[in-house]
Amino acid sequence: MNYPVVIHKDPDSDYGVTVPDLPGCFSAGKTVDEALAMVREAIELHLEGLIDDGQPVPVAGRIEARQARREFRGGIWAVVEVNASNLRLKARRINVTVPERVLDAIDRFARAEHETRSGLLVKAATQYMGSARKRPPTAVELDTKHSGDAAASDRRLAGSSRRSRSASRRRPGRGSTK
Repeated sequence: MNYPVVIHKDPDSDYGVTVPDLPGCFSAGKTVDEALAMVREAIELHLEGLIDDGQPVPVAGRIEARQARREFRGGIWAVVEVNASNLRLKARRINVTVPERVLDAIDRFARAEHETRSGLLVKAATQYMGSARKRPPTAVELDTKHSGDAAASDRRLAGSSRRSRSASRRRPGRGSTK
């Protein structure tokens, strides 16, 4: 994962580094090299915190889209590479069913990108979840958000589904008061 960063230096200060795609993520160093090394660690810790909190990992944006913003004017732009394997997260083995043609395409793409299948799938899911914040919410997401309790929403949906199935199985005259 590559994150653009902006480096600022005031006359009587160290180099400060801000990560525009990760609000609240910043660092500093006495030299540019030290500042970039420190911000890499800050990004890793920030991402671990987001993941621990169940938040999506933001997709890195383009430098050109941010250069015009007032708070970044006069800064030096750089790109910091963060290796997802450096994140201190426990990996779990899972079993996923995928159509064979899709799996073949995943494997070909992973080989071309010098990735493992698992690494590619994790990267793709992370990017998808990060970009999901930029799209309008679905009806289910809105329902869950308004209910305040996702589990309650799931129970309501499951209950209405069970009621619909049992109602459709009833024969006329059974269970009816008419």
